[in-house]
Amino acid sequence: MRFLFVGDSMTIGRAGDFTWRYRMWQHLGATLGDGAYTITGPRTGLYDTEAAAPLSDAYADPSFPANARRHLAGWGEGWMHMAPVIADTVAAARADVLLVSLGLIDLGFYTDSGQTAQNARAFITAARTANPHVRMVLLPVIPNIRAESDAPFAAECERFNALLGQAVTDLSTPASPLVLTGRPEGYDIHTDTYDGTHPGPSGEHRLAGAFADAMHRAWSLGGPYAPATAPAPALAAAS
Repeated sequence: MRFLFVGDSMTIGRAGDFTWRYRMWQHLGATLGDGAYTITGPRTGLYDTEAAAPLSDAYADPSFPANARRHLAGWGEGWMHMAPVIADTVAAARADVLLVSLGLIDLGFYTDSGQTAQNARAFITAARTANPHVRMVLLPVIPNIRAESDAPFAAECERFNALLGQAVTDLSTPASPLVLTGRPEGYDIHTDTYDGTHPGPSGEHRLAGAFADAMHRAWSLGGPYAPATAPAPALAAAS
């Protein structure tokens, strides 16, 4: 199976991060086994805050294999940015499963909940033009620290999550199933992030766990998430 991570700053990570993608790579290697999966995508870098560009390869674990670092994620990118490019990416990457974490940046800077939900539906439709059997696991927006003091923003996050859930219900098919994760179990923006938005190590585990557990419950794919999973061998992520 070919997995493609799609996301914003929470997914690409910054220089020095492990990223939740790394935690998922560990989980996939431990539960699916060598040679049973590939991580795919057109990008590999982390965001360099000093250069304000995705130029870094300074992952916290330098042994994280290059071919397991692949993704389609960008600092400041949301549904509105990914919907126009996802069809070409899925086709080129030959992706089977999309693990998607988007929406917070859209609501914070670009679009309201209604338009963001329309962009999410466009993304799903476009991905299926490249692979009619693609599976998708979608993470709801986790309200960040702004939501604690900005009631209208908090309400938009809540409304979008309801609309995203409706989109999953409306658009999921047996040929191309969609799954909405729950909020990562125990996730606390004050202890699981380093700035009220972006995950630290504990948050990375909780995000990976939300995706892993959703796939396991819905499709019996992999297994329950175990944070103590040992790093997977590089072979497990080889093309």
